[in-house]
Amino acid sequence: MKRLHKLLIVFVFVPAVLYIFQCSDNGKNVNGNTPMYLNPNHTVEDRVNDLLGRMTLAEKIGQMTQVGKQFLNEDEDISRYYLGSLLSGGGDAPADNSPGGWAEMYTRFQKEALRTRLAIPILYGVDAVHGHNNVIGAVIFPHNIGLGATRNPQLVEKVSEITAREVAGTGINWTFAPCVAVPRDERWGRTYEGFGESPELVAELGAAAVRGYQGEYSESYNILACAKHYIGDGATANGIDQGDAQISEQELRNIHLPGYRTSIREGVGTIMASYSSWNGTKLHAHTYLLTDVLKDELGFKGFIISDYKAIDQLQGDYKQQIATSVNAGVDMVMVPDRYQEFIELLTELVNEGTVTQERLDDAVSRILRVKFEMGLFEQPLVDTSLTSAIGSESHRDVARQAVRESVVLLKNSNDILPLGKSLTRIHVAGKNADDIGNQCGGWTIAWQGESGGITPGTTILEGIRSSVPEETEVTYSRDGSGAEGADVAIIVIGETPYAEGRGDMESLALDPEDVRTINAVRETGTPVVVVLVSGRPLIVGPELPNWDAFLAAWLPGTEGAGVADVIFGEYNPTGKLPHTWPRSMNQVPVNGGDGAADPLFEYGYGLSYD
Repeated sequence: MKRLHKLLIVFVFVPAVLYIFQCSDNGKNVNGNTPMYLNPNHTVEDRVNDLLGRMTLAEKIGQMTQVGKQFLNEDEDISRYYLGSLLSGGGDAPADNSPGGWAEMYTRFQKEALRTRLAIPILYGVDAVHGHNNVIGAVIFPHNIGLGATRNPQLVEKVSEITAREVAGTGINWTFAPCVAVPRDERWGRTYEGFGESPELVAELGAAAVRGYQGEYSESYNILACAKHYIGDGATANGIDQGDAQISEQELRNIHLPGYRTSIREGVGTIMASYSSWNGTKLHAHTYLLTDVLKDELGFKGFIISDYKAIDQLQGDYKQQIATSVNAGVDMVMVPDRYQEFIELLTELVNEGTVTQERLDDAVSRILRVKFEMGLFEQPLVDTSLTSAIGSESHRDVARQAVRESVVLLKNSNDILPLGKSLTRIHVAGKNADDIGNQCGGWTIAWQGESGGITPGTTILEGIRSSVPEETEVTYSRDGSGAEGADVAIIVIGETPYAEGRGDMESLALDPEDVRTINAVRETGTPVVVVLVSGRPLIVGPELPNWDAFLAAWLPGTEGAGVADVIFGEYNPTGKLPHTWPRSMNQVPVNGGDGAADPLFEYGYGLSYD
């Protein structure tokens, strides 16, 4: 049952308002009949064809244009250029970065779109990749690498559903997620955005995420999903972001295509093209992969969105770049700042015949089809009943469970874990023990993420303190000092936030600060439990023999108490490695089944307390 069959009466006025704008449309409503495209009793295809037949060239090209909110010259440009979509890139928040502030902004923009002659609603896209992560106060879930460790598609679907609820509560109706990349080289700075190195795992969990976000648009909280980045972004040589996947077509299909197959089966509405290349050809220019494979062979009926300013990387001047990408199969272009120039040049290209009317109409039809399937014409405004639940305890409970299931126990000498509740003193150390920003990683409030108290949540230290009885003393130092006399030390180390580009690393060695912190504790003779907060496996082999226990917590998000739940046995660890763990940099890249000898931990490894 489609969302439009469940609409609240409050939204009934929208078709009536839109009808006003149709009364003089080419004389087609002289008898006072509601236009076919505004009548939800007609099929989606009939509505698409009816609306397409009413549109001018300018209105069609506007639908293909996505503008960055921060680059919009004025709100009126939405109606002036008939824009089909806006986006907020990472960190591009309204001045009032609260759920209410986002809802007010979205409503203002959407009402401007509804002022146009045909009153076609806009899609508004954000990178809600681990919760509604641009919004202060929203729940931040573990990044996908942690969800991959859970091996739990039902949990991934629930996480995605709650993300959709929080996104929809601000009016936003499109997330650029899930990432169904298959990272094959942990030097890549986007490794944590993928579920793991296995195409089977990615295919299963990617499909679950699409179900959670998008469903069948049967609920008011369902939002448009976007599988990305098509295709081979996790296979670039040396793990270089936006690099070249120098692999055979068989490897491309066997490893990097399954996540798109399953996402399409679940009805994913959009797919984002990758910045990267396949054997020297940029994906945004790749007619074979975008059109022949994705649209024709796999039967993808949604639309392809470009990545942020990605067409600028193609050969030729801007006009040639536009022609190349659109003719290759890109349907909507994420400009995001050159929208006036883009519209002018695409208009010229169509008038000249370089971009055919058939290609133009195919792109616009795909965009309109998605909007109709979503029920966007019937419910374009914010469902305010969802807003109050953003950041709620019930949502945080699911995030805490996701953290519990994502933690992987890799070493537990003499069964030191779980820690008992009768300890006299626990010393906590390390730069990641009491830092929400470091727990969340990149794509959190800011594009690259930030250290510190960037959004409400529970740090791992706070989780530890809430897990022990009042008589147990919990002390803390960042550098490991003061551990003398403690029964045990929990040292939380690892990476600080990064996102695409900046996260690419030639070496995955531990931060020297972390090594010094651990050594400072070890010198006191205190037993050491190490918790690694990171977006990928790091090289720990030289240090591991000195640790009594070792847990990989990945990037757990705002609910650090889930890590404490595992440490104290409130949850028996079930997490399994989503990546083969290299023993040294000489083994990188290393993946299960590739014949590599003797990694530190095999793909799928993980201990429990049983």
